[in-house]
Amino acid sequence: MMREASESGALDAAIQRLDRALGQLERQVTALAAQASAANGGLFDQDRSNLAAELDAARGRERALEAAGAQASEALGQAIVEIRSVLSAGDELDEIDVEGPDDNDDEIGADPEEEA
Repeated sequence: MMREASESGALDAAIQRLDRALGQLERQVTALAAQASAANGGLFDQDRSNLAAELDAARGRERALEAAGAQASEALGQAIVEIRSVLSAGDELDEIDVEGPDDNDDEIGADPEEEA
């Protein structure tokens, strides 16, 4: 019986030590989790800041590209107007040549006396 009491006391002591160790472990894990959470919050804030800066830069590039596109569109429109102007002037010259008073179908370099 004495032996059982002795073994029971040793077992109870071991259980108490184990409980204390588990309690200490839980406190340390909780503290480490809090530190990790705080550090991650800082990382998230830094990531958010970096993303915001990248977004601002992308919007700036977008505005620059839109401006360049508008300038290119304007230049193309002006080129189209000039090309149409030149083409219509060429059409007017063709009409003058066709309707001219010296309209003959002679080949270039043909001898006029041979036709007579």
